[in-house]
Amino acid sequence: MDPRDGGPPEVVRQLAQVAHEAGDTIEIACQDGPAETFLHSLPCSVHALGPVASTYGYSGKLRVWLERNIGRFDGLIIHGIWQYVTLAGSKAALGRIPYFVFTHGGLDPWFKRQYPLKHIKKYIYWPLLYPALHHANGLLSTGKLEQELAKISFWPHSWSNHVVPLGIQSPAGNPQSQIESFYTQLPALRNRPFFLFMARIHEKKGCDLLIRAFARLGTQYPSIDLVMAGPDQTGLRTELQQIVSQSGLEGRVHWPGMLTGDTKYGAYRACDAFVLPSHQENFGISVAEALACGRPVLISNQVAIWEEIQRSGAGLVDGDSPEGTERLLKKWFELGQDERNAMAMHALPCFEKHFSIRHTARTLHNLFQEEAQGSQSKRSGILLHGRNAKSDVVIKRDT
Repeated sequence: MDPRDGGPPEVVRQLAQVAHEAGDTIEIACQDGPAETFLHSLPCSVHALGPVASTYGYSGKLRVWLERNIGRFDGLIIHGIWQYVTLAGSKAALGRIPYFVFTHGGLDPWFKRQYPLKHIKKYIYWPLLYPALHHANGLLSTGKLEQELAKISFWPHSWSNHVVPLGIQSPAGNPQSQIESFYTQLPALRNRPFFLFMARIHEKKGCDLLIRAFARLGTQYPSIDLVMAGPDQTGLRTELQQIVSQSGLEGRVHWPGMLTGDTKYGAYRACDAFVLPSHQENFGISVAEALACGRPVLISNQVAIWEEIQRSGAGLVDGDSPEGTERLLKKWFELGQDERNAMAMHALPCFEKHFSIRHTARTLHNLFQEEAQGSQSKRSGILLHGRNAKSDVVIKRDT
């Protein structure tokens, strides 16, 4: 459940908060260590079964816990596919309770193209993993495109499918206090407009595309800065900073690391526009957060929710290439202030219509209600989350 691992842990946390509105409750069992402070703010019961020794996350403790507890529950949702929790959860559930698998983009062919050696390792693992997906009551995708792409990377690929659009909660708190919290941390930006990147510093997110585009355009548009906020998990930041240094724009690109709480939402609210030229996003939590804070978004067409944003007039879209990212920034620079303001005004309505976590919670509730074959009992649940953000499990039970 470490927030540094990206969007899935945040989805899990927010689902736990809103599940009761759909008539459900959630417990979380995770492979983090029990002393981790980020577990303390979770809005439900937490069973910390870690830490684990590897990213794959094999754990006899997890297996035993599932075997002892799964009979208390109505159903299971496994978030992610490439870790031990997927095998452990499916084995414990099969023949006893229904279970679903939320792929979170894990079968997208982008990974096959980008990491061919890793893909070979995954193909070797596929005979072990495939039965867990094939026997599931359904694979959950955030949209039709993800659903279709999931059939490209591996064979065989026979399973039931359901679309469950993701969402987030509207950010709570005082907007002005949040903005002040951000400026307190980055005072140099108090009187400067800026683009905001808020995600992991990782090649999948298109960080290099954004840095190179800003380096090329920065001298033409000297009035705007760039904030690159997020954890650097692979050491990419050093390479990107060298590009900035060579362009002579060191003072205009800011690296605050991972922002949280009021400071994070203040960054969204204070920016001119949010930018994410990602190569692959089955949803895009940070994009939805920016919209919820009323800010326009500049994104690639590999962010799965780009069509809703484009139709809503809440942002700009282009390809996930150097040329596409440069065009994206140029389009923004060429807009008049009235056009930028209109785009910002469309951001929050776009979020409320398409990306509320309440829609997600209700859809999941209905899936289990259908599996219960007309049962009138109320639901409650448990969510099991692996140490890595790509593996978590939700289990629902009768109260």
